Amino acid sequence: MPKRVDHTERRTEIAEALLRVAGRRGLHAVGMRDVAAEAGVSVRLVQYYFETKEKLLLHGLQHLAERFGERVATRVGATGNRPGPRAVIEALLMASLPTDEESRTFHLVYTSYAVLSVTDEALAAQPFIKNPEAAEDRLTALLEQAQAAGLTRPGVDARAEAVTLLALSAGLGTSVLVGRSSARSAADVLDRHLDRIFQEGGGGSLARAIP
Repeated sequence: MPKRVDHTERRTEIAEALLRVAGRRGLHAVGMRDVAAEAGVSVRLVQYYFETKEKLLLHGLQHLAERFGERVATRVGATGNRPGPRAVIEALLMASLPTDEESRTFHLVYTSYAVLSVTDEALAAQPFIKNPEAAEDRLTALLEQAQAAGLTRPGVDARAEAVTLLALSAGLGTSVLVGRSSARSAADVLDRHLDRIFQEGGGGSLARAIP
């Protein structure tokens, strides 16, 4: 009998190949032929699964987002059985800072996609570009939860702080990526901002999570 092909597994293998190439060379330099060579398959097979480069990039980025979610869940789980809002926020922020190869790839590829979408209408039309809105909503909900529990300082605007934290994290991540800042100094900046949001004793330290 011919071997059954697991199409989901094959698509995942191709997505992983895309991320490896993008992590080495940048997303702008990735083509279907490069991904096929990295995955050890034919260009025709990559085209069979994804048809266009835009669809290939979108699937790769969705796969990256799923890996990011798993990374956050692992960090949250390491904080204990019932982590508070600040612990979850710290896990989200730390998972996106480029402190190791996987988080470096996440930041590099995600940022590259955003930049490319400015001039590429096909990329800009893809739903992935709206994912930051989901992150903003989640951070807002966590901050509102902290407010309800009396963990934040008076007058905190949950939505505005969520937007600020995401922008701060993205900017610091790029600074770390290009070597202008260390991951520890970036984490210190995020820590100080969280200290301005939360009451004393409201959480731990991001910097301590970095070896």
